[in-house]
Amino acid sequence: MWIADGWKDYEVMDASNGEKLERWGKYILVRPDPQVIWNTKKEERGWKIKNAHYHRSNKGGGEWEFIDLPKQWQIHYKELTFNLQPFSFKHTGLFPEQATNWDWFSDKIRKEKEKNPNREIKVLNLFAYTGGATLAAAKAGANVTHVDASKGMVTWAKENAESSGLGEVPIRYIVDDCVKFVEREIRRGNRYDAIIMDPPSYGRGPKGEIWKIEESIYPFVKLCTEVLTEKPLFYLINSYTTGLQPAVLAYMLGTELQKKFGGNVNAEEIGLPVTSSGLVLPCGASGRWED
Repeated sequence: MWIADGWKDYEVMDASNGEKLERWGKYILVRPDPQVIWNTKKEERGWKIKNAHYHRSNKGGGEWEFIDLPKQWQIHYKELTFNLQPFSFKHTGLFPEQATNWDWFSDKIRKEKEKNPNREIKVLNLFAYTGGATLAAAKAGANVTHVDASKGMVTWAKENAESSGLGEVPIRYIVDDCVKFVEREIRRGNRYDAIIMDPPSYGRGPKGEIWKIEESIYPFVKLCTEVLTEKPLFYLINSYTTGLQPAVLAYMLGTELQKKFGGNVNAEEIGLPVTSSGLVLPCGASGRWED
């Protein structure tokens, strides 16, 4: 398992009975987590002094109970700054477990820049959300194209870049359907040295395009190989969909990336350490191809 254990401003304090107790900076949140199927005693003090609690509804969805939480606040990961706010379906605008991937590809970008200082490393971040991966890649020295179908998420990503002191670095922000954008880039002859993608289980593009990950992910991975340079640096896929286990991600990358470019493929669950138990909470899966 790849564990995001480099955080200082975030921690999973405890997890029990379908919920996790988290510290986001100085604020404590309780949010549902379907992975937490155990029912251990909630002895951690944070359960009683939480600042907000997202209650899942039996009918689907849910709602926030705010006790003492600002509308927006910030946390930091190394040199990056993220603006957070509670919004629909329990989210805060950041997935902290992804820091393990940020560290991995940031290291690859920096090492490549050290070997070839004049090389322009172009990274394509698809389904890019609020820009965690975009900022990490840009901070490491890459030129990043950030693509998401939601205008609001792209605006949020720009705000995170400004807060991180990356407002002037080469990041291109695109509001578009990811599949259609890649198809156009192929026709235009634009190529990238690396791809990051964090596709949703289900989604709609800005013009009503339908995305169902089980049907769409493999053909999309295959399509994306056509927008890579002849000697790409890395390819990262994240999945929060139950059916897309690490072995499935590894198989796709092995079939389409390794077969075409050589290199190595690895895939693992990603997770966050739980302070109270010393154990690790699983938080999805990632597949990595590298040269």
